[in-house]
Amino acid sequence: MEEIILEAQMRKDTGTGRVNRLRKQAIIPAVVYGEGRKTLTIQVRSKDFVNLMSAHHGESFVLNLRIKEDLKNEDKAVLIKHVQHNPVTDDVVHIDFNQISLTKKIRVKVPVAAKGESVGVKQDGGVLDHILWEIEVECLPTQIPKSVEVDVTALKVGDSIHVRNLIIPQGLKVFNDPEATVLAVVAPTKEEAAPTAEETLAQGAKAEPEVIKEKKEKAEGAEGVSAKAAPGEKK
Repeated sequence: MEEIILEAQMRKDTGTGRVNRLRKQAIIPAVVYGEGRKTLTIQVRSKDFVNLMSAHHGESFVLNLRIKEDLKNEDKAVLIKHVQHNPVTDDVVHIDFNQISLTKKIRVKVPVAAKGESVGVKQDGGVLDHILWEIEVECLPTQIPKSVEVDVTALKVGDSIHVRNLIIPQGLKVFNDPEATVLAVVAPTKEEAAPTAEETLAQGAKAEPEVIKEKKEKAEGAEGVSAKAAPGEKK
């Protein structure tokens, strides 16, 4: 397992004003939770966290949180539980970490990655429809894969891959429905061609006489009623 390290420091500033001052200094306040463990209030440098997330975007991974307090360091294995962003600037304003045991199995979501170019897409103009982007698995923290790769090169139009078809690394237990569709190659959607200017004019020309005829019939009907309504008029 690749060791991913994020340096942190214990945090004593817990008030709203003090926390806001930390953020102005490009420091993110954070909390470390753990079952049966004391909750820790810490802080990390914004630049370090943003770079880490950029390098491991979309992955589920165990993070070695190296917490500095006074003159000693303490390493803790954690998962990133929640990241809170500013709704306007999208800057990270708070992080929740969950401390775990490396010898106890956990449930995490692992991304599914398509590998190769489908025959149905390359030769027949089909479209690769990626339906299930991640699966939920149970394993030891040291066994979490970066992703589950799916070779789609042999897929033709109309073919699909389900959860039961995935090649799952040893030691992982999958919780998704085995019949759930992960990927499929579908025929391209045919778009109806827009009518040409000539066709539009022709349609308008056909429709217009009907309107004129309708008006004429109404007018004739009105004259008939008028003539019938006054039989005793002098000529």
